[in-house]
Amino acid sequence: MSGIRVSRRLVLALFGVVVATAAIEAWMGRLPWGPDGRFGWLETDIWSSNQSQRVLDPYSFSHVLHGFLFYGLIWLVARRAPIRTRFFVAVVLEAAWEILENSPIVIDRYRAVTIAQGYIGDSILNSVSDIFMAAFGFLIAWRLKPVTTLALFVAVELVMLALIRDNLTLNIVMLLVPIEGIRTWQMVGH
Repeated sequence: MSGIRVSRRLVLALFGVVVATAAIEAWMGRLPWGPDGRFGWLETDIWSSNQSQRVLDPYSFSHVLHGFLFYGLIWLVARRAPIRTRFFVAVVLEAAWEILENSPIVIDRYRAVTIAQGYIGDSILNSVSDIFMAAFGFLIAWRLKPVTTLALFVAVELVMLALIRDNLTLNIVMLLVPIEGIRTWQMVGH
């Protein structure tokens, strides 16, 4: 298995995707650092108004899992494409998700059907970090055996479930087909 040939062109293209995402989110009204205007490295409280405003938060792990999923999906449809091309596509997919996730329609959906009742969307800082986390996840999946990647995916989901009563799977379920029993269970202790 050969490595990703990191060319100047690839780096510039990836940089362009990140800058374009940040510019689009700024145009959409997203704030660079969040409502408090302060840079922060970590927010661990999922109920805090600073959730999704800092570089890292518990949902950063979900974005690593996005990278796992993008790796698998792109491998299924374009396994013969060079790894650098597949990596670039994964970064573009994550950037597109970040833009969609921070649109009023998705923010309103999160508020209406998930535990993220006070969700205001991500700061641009958090969105950019989420893109990097997905890219990191893609690279992990590329280097690991599929069974190891799957085991790691399940482990991350279970740990998140135990720690915050939320994870990527529940987010998808609740966004698509909300189940009040799940939401009630997630709210216990809040």
